[in-house]
Amino acid sequence: MPKTLKTPEPQESADSGDSSVPSTADQLLAASASLANALAPLRFSAPVTHVCNPLVYAWAPYEAYVRRFAKGPRRIVLLGMNPGPFGMMQTGVPFGEVAAVRDWMGISAPVATPLDMHPRRPIEGFACRRSEVSGRRLWEWARRRWGSAEQFFSDAFVLNYCPLVWLEASGRNRTPVQLPAAELAPVYQACDRHLAQALSALKPDWAIGIGGFAEKRLRHVLGSSDIDSAVARGIRIGQILHPSPASPAANRGWAEAVDAQLQALGIEPAGGRPR
Repeated sequence: MPKTLKTPEPQESADSGDSSVPSTADQLLAASASLANALAPLRFSAPVTHVCNPLVYAWAPYEAYVRRFAKGPRRIVLLGMNPGPFGMMQTGVPFGEVAAVRDWMGISAPVATPLDMHPRRPIEGFACRRSEVSGRRLWEWARRRWGSAEQFFSDAFVLNYCPLVWLEASGRNRTPVQLPAAELAPVYQACDRHLAQALSALKPDWAIGIGGFAEKRLRHVLGSSDIDSAVARGIRIGQILHPSPASPAANRGWAEAVDAQLQALGIEPAGGRPR
């Protein structure tokens, strides 16, 4: 069973300048630790044989990501579904394609080896040589539109709805919607609570689902009692195409499609036109 995560100790003053108020990063990390602990006791039936939670074994790079880039409210929050095998599953960072996290974000930190690691999906951390296509597309698009990581993250932040990866004996991924309803219900409960806490901390103008699943969870949470109604009223919801190579539409020019979708919503990079 994964170890219980302790709520991280605050490491910086609050974004508002009031040291009595937890910073955005501290709020996000406390919410993520609570999420990991809530998911830890859950068990899943066949054909699932292994469950990975990067918030446990890849906490160090995830914490570095949050502390470096989640400083104060953000105009845009982009929400993915759950980790890919060569992205967040390796680096702990949402859509965490290794080269993008290491070279563009400047993050590299130790990743532990899970006790019950799938033999066909080894956790290699930043030594992983496989590229996560979805992550590569997302972060290259962010670089093209905003320029540096600092410029992007001063305007936006990226989260995943759920940190768990469900694997079959073959190594194949199962998505959350492929789980039995009885097993999915406590996952939704924990992840909805975390999403509400994350949105309350980041206070975005826009919450954008990366794909239909993420948009549906955003709409559910923003209409629920998990989040303060005043916060929810200030957040507009949108959707962009998921960058997965399993999507024929994404393979026909994902970045161009997303540019058009955001333009239709009236969203442009803080600095102006795409680069």
